Amino acid sequence: MRAHRRILVTAVIPCLCGFAGCARQESTRVEMLRFRFKDADVGRLPAGWRITQTAATGAPAAWEVIRDESAGSGRKVLALVRSENRGGTFNLAIAEKTSFRDLDLTVQVKAVRGEEDQGGGPIWRCQDENNYYICRVNPLEKNYRVYKVTDGRRKQLASADLELEAGRWYTLRVTMAGDRILCYLDGRRMLEATDSSLPGSGMIGLWTKADAVTSFADLAARPTGAAVASR
Repeated sequence: MRAHRRILVTAVIPCLCGFAGCARQESTRVEMLRFRFKDADVGRLPAGWRITQTAATGAPAAWEVIRDESAGSGRKVLALVRSENRGGTFNLAIAEKTSFRDLDLTVQVKAVRGEEDQGGGPIWRCQDENNYYICRVNPLEKNYRVYKVTDGRRKQLASADLELEAGRWYTLRVTMAGDRILCYLDGRRMLEATDSSLPGSGMIGLWTKADAVTSFADLAARPTGAAVASR
């Protein structure tokens, strides 16, 4: 990944290398926060992550680190491996010690299976399981969308119809500055929206819906405006 210019921040992020890759830091400067899961134990949830749900209809989905050769030889990814949820239940994995406002966020996503729903994507400015932004791919519906979730209710902000395939890795990228959201898919800008419902800093994380079984790799974020601080 190309180098990014250093950005002065107001607080030091504790080193996250032990459970999720590495947050690069130099004194009070942060370039990139990246979760590669290379030091995480296979079969377990990485330390510092919390599993929860929006509009729960059953037990929380099972998330764990797995090896996935399709993501690179011997590479580890964080995967939702089992879900019995249906309908409007959203499955969340939240990186609790993160806080971003304006940001540039990327993640690789692979839909594995799901009869009712497939795929997923990143969340940002997450206050809790009921308040966050989400963009996601869905090979079953063949679309790419960005939403806001406020008070547990989801509202679509923008959508694009696309030919998408389960079993293939896609790179999702989101930038948000102030109230402007831009969403990219494999380097192409696909979605644009404006929303001010969640103006403050929040956590980042991962999202699927209902019974979607999905893998995620190389989640990374950097601040582009407001400072990033530990949470």
